[in-house]
Amino acid sequence: MKTIKLPLKSAQRLMVASQKLTGPALDPVEIIEHLGYVQIDTISVVERAHHHVFWSRNQKYSPVNLDQLIESRDAFEYWSHAASYLPMKDYRYSLPLKREFQKRETSWYPKDLKMMKQVLTRIRKEGPLRSKDFEMTKQGKSGWWDWKPAKKALERLFLEGKLEITRREGFQKVYDLPENVIPGTVDTTLPCETDFARYLIQRTLQHHGLATVSEIAYMRKSRTKTSVLTTLDQMVADDEISQVAIEGVEQTYYALKQSLESIPGVSQKIHILSPFDNLVIQRDKLITLFDFDYKIECYVPATKRKYGYFSLPVLQGSRFVARIDCKADRTNQRLMIHSIHYEKKVDQNLVQKKMESKLSAFAKFNGCHAVEYNRK
Repeated sequence: MKTIKLPLKSAQRLMVASQKLTGPALDPVEIIEHLGYVQIDTISVVERAHHHVFWSRNQKYSPVNLDQLIESRDAFEYWSHAASYLPMKDYRYSLPLKREFQKRETSWYPKDLKMMKQVLTRIRKEGPLRSKDFEMTKQGKSGWWDWKPAKKALERLFLEGKLEITRREGFQKVYDLPENVIPGTVDTTLPCETDFARYLIQRTLQHHGLATVSEIAYMRKSRTKTSVLTTLDQMVADDEISQVAIEGVEQTYYALKQSLESIPGVSQKIHILSPFDNLVIQRDKLITLFDFDYKIECYVPATKRKYGYFSLPVLQGSRFVARIDCKADRTNQRLMIHSIHYEKKVDQNLVQKKMESKLSAFAKFNGCHAVEYNRK
């Protein structure tokens, strides 16, 4: 088995280019279809992660564009490694996890068959419903309802694939039957283990550029990891992908063969990324390949925080240069900068001017008209 040797800087460029953080801006459909998922998050210190990820790849993006993606059925909600928006054309690859949930008696939400049946019956009769539509403390036209069990039943039905999220109102999920959400042209056949493994491999290598076996099977059960390893070996033998040894790195990586043929250069633009951006979500990989030890500290006691409540990673070219702890003060339309921490060996003066320009754009994206420094 031939192993391709790759300099560390080339590996970094390949990863950044594969994330579409350089080159021409893509439209939202192209972004989600390339990345394979965009993680949903509720934290709104700055614009929520799912909007932030799109904006980092196209600064003309507006949150309304995500609503349009859902309305046009180019994307749907389900679980990747976390709650995510996924490209509709990949819908069939959500089915293995849905089948797993159907088999489980217990999971995050208990299997209350009676309540699940009642919830389904209401949606069949009344159409799309939110969890708050079950908040009845007295008898109404739909009868008596105990909201908490109904909410759990909704989530369980969603995880099992018996309900889909047709849209959100504010941040409230609106549930409907799959046949009313998934277009009839979409492939809904259940992939076999090998097909699913090939999908995980190709998707991961497409948007990460490089990955180990563990990274490809990230947050998947051990059986999937075994299947990924077997399929990887076959794809290497078939000359579809290459095994890669990165300079100074012990782990074995894999890459799509064509991606190694011409690794593009990357622009030296500044990117202020979400903590949940696809490039940074696997923290160990950041340490290994970028020497960037990053985590968010919102769950860390204030006295133990090093970089701030919600510090954002800052990328320049293919190098992480800083972390910014900031907050959108939407009432006063100010982007408050609490702190900027530069990485070692970074020329602050060279980065600072570009950073100021990017912060102005980031402020506008967050509905703010000014950037205000509030350093202590």
